[in-house]
Amino acid sequence: MNVNENDTSATFMAKREFKKLIRSVRSCTLCAEQLTHGTRPVLQINQSARILIAGQAPGSKVHTTGIPFDDPSGDRLREWMDIDKDTFYNEKEVAILPMGFCYPGKGRSGDLPPIPLCASTWRNTLLAQLPNVKLTLTIGQYALNWHLPDRQPTLTATVKNRESYPDNLIPLPHPSPRNNIWLKRNPWFAAELLPELKRQVKKSLAR
Repeated sequence: MNVNENDTSATFMAKREFKKLIRSVRSCTLCAEQLTHGTRPVLQINQSARILIAGQAPGSKVHTTGIPFDDPSGDRLREWMDIDKDTFYNEKEVAILPMGFCYPGKGRSGDLPPIPLCASTWRNTLLAQLPNVKLTLTIGQYALNWHLPDRQPTLTATVKNRESYPDNLIPLPHPSPRNNIWLKRNPWFAAELLPELKRQVKKSLAR
């Protein structure tokens, strides 16, 4: 067997192992006893992806459709990124890995937080399968805590001090309509950070 045949064989094996991993994630039931609505892992991933969206957990609508950010939060996020749905849902361009893959259910003031077992079981393994990511968008406190363990103590301070973090990582508030008051109180976000976000997204997707 020559060098090229070895390379081809290794690539084939890597792709097969990747597909096996994703099947395991999509069929995961580790948190079944804690999920009142049952398990339905929702994620989007391809080893060619150049943007990673690190979110929180699916909401009730996404749990029903199985499509990540298929809700008003997704509409706003796509607007922030200045990309259309075709680009957003192209797994070869954009990976979407929430901190919890299944809908956690409702709490007193909104959805419950992601179940930690999900991230501790799968996250590092999946992130290692994304060698081509040029830009990571961390959305909400749980994703921020994972990807920026030394961040500022509040979400507002973390987002506002974006220049303190790696160039290839942009911290964001959650685009949920529940954050409309935060957005109104922090006009600098739209004026200063969103233009940078759009530039970074365009740059990361450029071939």
